[in-house]
Amino acid sequence: MEKKNMHKSVLLQEVVQFLDPKPGQVFIDATIGFGGHSEEILKKISPDGKLLGIDQDEEALNWLGANLAPKYPNLTLKKANFSEIDQISRESGHQNANGILADIGVSSYQFDEAGRGFSLKNDGPLDMRMDKTRDLTAAEVVNTYSEQDLTDIFSKYGEERLSKTIAREIVARRAEKRFATTLELADMIRGIYDKKGLKGLKIHPATRVFQALRIEVNDELGNLEKFLPQALDSLAPKGRLSVITFHSLEDRIVKDFFQREAKGCICPPDYPICKCGHEKTIKIITKKPILASDEEIRENPRSRSAKLRVIEKI
Repeated sequence: MEKKNMHKSVLLQEVVQFLDPKPGQVFIDATIGFGGHSEEILKKISPDGKLLGIDQDEEALNWLGANLAPKYPNLTLKKANFSEIDQISRESGHQNANGILADIGVSSYQFDEAGRGFSLKNDGPLDMRMDKTRDLTAAEVVNTYSEQDLTDIFSKYGEERLSKTIAREIVARRAEKRFATTLELADMIRGIYDKKGLKGLKIHPATRVFQALRIEVNDELGNLEKFLPQALDSLAPKGRLSVITFHSLEDRIVKDFFQREAKGCICPPDYPICKCGHEKTIKIITKKPILASDEEIRENPRSRSAKLRVIEKI
């Protein structure tokens, strides 16, 4: 498979600009994917610098092992979730990094490959696992979770306004036949929207439900919350952390963490004396998130929702 058909790295130039890699430095790409960001960083830190690439997608790592690693012997690849960055960086000798990147989005390859179960366009199994060794699949969620649990997931993770109706219809239909493919579920949701006269949407009616299922299956928000403090610990002083998010739930977690770590005392305002002992650990580099340019959005529509936030460790 050709790289150009798999994934276009979003905000590529902006990431490189803010991380500002220099020869001999140490970097970690915590979600390396197909290596678009990492390749640009490697060009600038080589030959003496080193980069650790972490990903839970074995297909991406195999591609990197065959295509990028041979050109850069200073690239180390590890199969793991980015929430394990502390352990992985220590084991591989990449602690005290000068820069860390996490691109939280699903790759274009994952979205478009029917067999991965993320696609709304191409029929495939209801899978949605980024790491195929995990047990929980989207089919398991759709066919076994209670109506209330489905409602909660669609509402919380997808911000889906018809979450109750969709959950109720899923439970009714699965009693007769289990959901097995992506288009079975997507077509059912489209039918619900059509019945309510909600047509002409900018996005597919099932987009928010699919997002919610993907987040549940991969524990994306929980892993992000685990990753952020570990990434901060893995940075050297003056090292920078860049995080790219693609929806408001992720961005809120990153924003709140950065704002908290950029403060000293975080006690409630009515406390007369500080009891938390919290100290400022970072400086926020991007006061507002960096967005894709109009040109990039034209070339890669999936960059439209990307937000880049950058901090520097004190």
